[in-house]
Amino acid sequence: MKDMTSFQEVLDTDGISCILFTANWCPDCIAIRPFMPKIEKEFSNITFYKADRDKFIDLCQELNILGIPSFVCFEHGREISRFVSKFSKTEAEIQAFLTQTIQKG
Repeated sequence: MKDMTSFQEVLDTDGISCILFTANWCPDCIAIRPFMPKIEKEFSNITFYKADRDKFIDLCQELNILGIPSFVCFEHGREISRFVSKFSKTEAEIQAFLTQTIQKG
């Protein structure tokens, strides 16, 4: 995501969209980078977006993003699930979260 207009595009996306809130300085964010392309390919029915926490501080506050990396998923303009915590996330935990998100959607 480049700006708040991009956030509106996320809300307008057909199907499920998921924002990954991240930052270049975040060790846990760096740790998930190697396997995120695999996850994005595995869950190709979800449209993924990345948002730099430092560029979207107001949005992070609005969405109550307490730690990064965090995932917030939307469908038809409304939030349907989130994986937000201050703890690191494993590949298996992210896959389980996305599987549950698809089942909700």
